Amino acid sequence: MQLTFWGAAQTVTGSMHLLEVNNQRILLDCGLYQGKRQLSYDRNLNLPFDAASIDVVILSHAHIDHSGNLPNLVKQGFRGSIWATPATRDLCVAMLQDSGHIQEQDALYVNRKRERDGLPPIQPLYTKHDAVVSIKQFVTIDYHRPFSPAAGVTATFFDAGHILGSAIVALDLAEEGQERRLVFSGDLGRQGMAILRDPETLAAADFLIMESTYGNRRHETRDEARQVLRQAIVETHKRRGKVIIPAFAVGRTQELVYALNELSEAQKIPSLDIYVDSPLAVDVTEVFRAHPECYDEETLALLQQERTPFGFRRLTYVREVEDSKRLNFLRDSAVIISASGMCESGRILHHLKNNIEDSDNTILFSGFQAENTLGRRILDGNRRVRIFGEEYDVRARVTRIEGYSAHADSEELRAWIGHFDRQRLRVVFLVHGEPDSLLALTGLLQRDGFQGVEAPTLGQIFPLA
Repeated sequence: MQLTFWGAAQTVTGSMHLLEVNNQRILLDCGLYQGKRQLSYDRNLNLPFDAASIDVVILSHAHIDHSGNLPNLVKQGFRGSIWATPATRDLCVAMLQDSGHIQEQDALYVNRKRERDGLPPIQPLYTKHDAVVSIKQFVTIDYHRPFSPAAGVTATFFDAGHILGSAIVALDLAEEGQERRLVFSGDLGRQGMAILRDPETLAAADFLIMESTYGNRRHETRDEARQVLRQAIVETHKRRGKVIIPAFAVGRTQELVYALNELSEAQKIPSLDIYVDSPLAVDVTEVFRAHPECYDEETLALLQQERTPFGFRRLTYVREVEDSKRLNFLRDSAVIISASGMCESGRILHHLKNNIEDSDNTILFSGFQAENTLGRRILDGNRRVRIFGEEYDVRARVTRIEGYSAHADSEELRAWIGHFDRQRLRVVFLVHGEPDSLLALTGLLQRDGFQGVEAPTLGQIFPLA
């Protein structure tokens, strides 16, 4: 038995971990690496293994940095099953097609420049059609129902509380008389957040792969986050400006809508129009409506009262391109939520282009911004940024909310891992974190009595002995 870390190794994106047991190859996640355009394209295209040699994929959740390279894996020869929860599969139907469309559009954009430079065209990483083909290989199973994806392997999904359908994966392995339990956290959610249940805890594992996105940071509380959101809207409204919120279409958009619904009902924000401008977010919100089995008690109680947490007066979901373009001509103050969350593609780029140079406006970040993304450059205080190949001055006010993060912070990660039997747990592999976060969390866990803490590098192999 051995593990090889082929993604999210000392970085936050591209989750992909290869488990080999009984001469079978099991891929835990198959996500897109996100960063500089050419580096991302090359790394995502050139898989570090023969796709046809993979026997099975087990998918923790639908976020693109965990699922987004599945169509490419299938395109290159993978013919096995992709195991996921029902909600994850349904989200992937929308998200992978959207990703395929983005790959096609990116290739068109790059090829226009390559043609001017006399270079041959590149092919998209995969197409929307490739995404549809990959969906055929999904096999769904709900939480707490053990399944056998390969000989000598029993897997069980537990609720990770991160996004709809997100799962902690527990793998009980048997090979040549040896038995091991490997747990993969996927991405862990937070306690007490809206809509979804809290992450479940497990007590036993021999080896643990754990995310560390915010291993060096504490988040605001839900109430503090709501206050930051309220303050940004109130102050921007006084300036008659717009609040532009880059948000992930899955999870973050729905949570922001939930919070805005609460603030609106309590009359704690001015009466203004709120737009969710993302066809993907519209589709994803419909998937949310279809999976109440994932909701927490608070949200279920709203549904029993025939109140929807995803719609209210003055909230408009925007799907059509022409309706999106009309938002450029709004004269009154408004809130515009749009994807992508890291400002790397999608309609948010148009809203930034049209609003970033106006000091009356606010750009409000509500999620993690990976290195080398436009969102990170804006948040880091760059005074000029490039959007669609042109330079723009950042005159809008830039702020952030930490409390709506779907990732556990350092204390929540410590609390979650604290339920494991320290005597049994041999190694904790920290993934999905940047170096500062990994270093900080390693120190905290060692102080808590976890001695075998590793931060794997790309391609590093560990025996599960």
